[in-house]
Amino acid sequence: MSAEGRLIAGRYRLQQKIGSGAMGVVWQAVDERLHRTVAVKQLLLQPGYTPEETEEARQRSMREGRIAARLQHQNAIVVFDVAEDEGQPVLVMEYLPSRSLASVIDEQGVLPPLQVARIGVQVAGALAAAHMAGIVHRDLKPGNVLLGDNDIAKITDFGISRAIGDVAVTKSGILAGTPAYLAPEVALGRDPAPASDVFSLGSTLYAAIEGGPPFGTDENAISLLHRVARGQFDPPRQAGPMTPVLMQMLLPDPVDRPTMAQARDLLQAVLDGRPIPTASPSAGWQRPAAPHAQPAGTRVGPPTPANPPTMVGGAVPAAAAAPRRSYKQAVLWVVAIIVAVLVGVLAANAFGDGSTQGQQNPPQPPAPSGEAAPTTPAAATTTSTAPTTSATRTTTTTAPPTTTAKQPSDEEIVGVVSRYYSLVPKKLDQAWKLLGPKLQAQGKDSYEAFWKTIDAVEILGKPVRTGTSVVVTLQFTKDGKKLVEQHSLGMVTTQDGKPLINTDSRT
Repeated sequence: MSAEGRLIAGRYRLQQKIGSGAMGVVWQAVDERLHRTVAVKQLLLQPGYTPEETEEARQRSMREGRIAARLQHQNAIVVFDVAEDEGQPVLVMEYLPSRSLASVIDEQGVLPPLQVARIGVQVAGALAAAHMAGIVHRDLKPGNVLLGDNDIAKITDFGISRAIGDVAVTKSGILAGTPAYLAPEVALGRDPAPASDVFSLGSTLYAAIEGGPPFGTDENAISLLHRVARGQFDPPRQAGPMTPVLMQMLLPDPVDRPTMAQARDLLQAVLDGRPIPTASPSAGWQRPAAPHAQPAGTRVGPPTPANPPTMVGGAVPAAAAAPRRSYKQAVLWVVAIIVAVLVGVLAANAFGDGSTQGQQNPPQPPAPSGEAAPTTPAAATTTSTAPTTSATRTTTTTAPPTTTAKQPSDEEIVGVVSRYYSLVPKKLDQAWKLLGPKLQAQGKDSYEAFWKTIDAVEILGKPVRTGTSVVVTLQFTKDGKKLVEQHSLGMVTTQDGKPLINTDSRT
């Protein structure tokens, strides 16, 4: 396929070459049967194969091309036909006058975060549809994102990298293709999965904002592959509101990442200027065993070891069912307790003389560190009107609340988190007063001992409130080394409406 004007598969007339690379050559052509402009791509199989391996790769590329043709999405380049020319597989695709994101990055250096979010929303939408159809891209990178007029973005080359052996070690031991945008689990030898596409898209968007992929570039592909496998990279510095989204997409453990549909929603939240929630990976992935929650605010360590992702709908071990007899016994106990409470209430109403109506409630426990006793929004302190006789004292704990604590605004809650991390590790006395009872239960000596091991801590991006928690991305500096962690801080509110950090777990 070297001369303009050639006819391919009896209907596609080549006009001009519009691109080439390790994977193949792309031509602008005309479909003479339907009278439309198309893109024709001849896939180049890797050299060094035996005739049997070459035939296997050819058949695989034809099969992958047919699979890609199943996907119909406005932000995916459509595959019209799969043909063959001079023994080489050929894909006939939608033609989009465009430039690749890779060429735009080369020309401009970096792109504004909001422009990258706009590109990411479109690409993630197409990939979410692909994953629903059972198609994994496997080779997401800036060169496979096409940018057309009117800010339209489309993804191309679905599944082709695996079909022709790209990003794989050949028989001679040479790595074909660059691993700069691979997910760590793929670098470790696992098969690409939808979660791998999420990481690769995060790497692509990272490169558009920062000017290069998270793990950098290296002419020694094997050395770069080892860096990718470790999953350690410098956090983005220019991403602004995109920072929390990128950090979620680039989590080293595939089951911790958002699904592609969740990633699309996170990117849309950036465009809309809305708070960025922490996506729940349980909506699309399931971990074989849940990790033990650790108070990550008092601990800095390596990421949780990776576990293979399990797609929802796959075989998941069922939890052992509780004996049926135990369930019946529990129900009988509940009924007995309810009957006892009702008898107590009736007895109090029948024989009580009302002399206890003016008595005060039992005294509240003292507040820690001189602060008002903190409560969660759903458990505000109440004043009970039930008699305080011994027969009815148990019912006072179940009386419905009649007053509620003043609720702080989102700005106040996020402000407490920002202030707390501006105080540690230097002003621990002031920081201690911003902690709730659960975190203070560790003891101040233990608290101070931990922070003495930390040189500095910095918030990356902006803390985001989600429900009763605040999600924050932190960079710890310890012994000259930097470590990035994402934390979910559980908040409580005192009676006077002051928010406190009550729990801290690393996500």
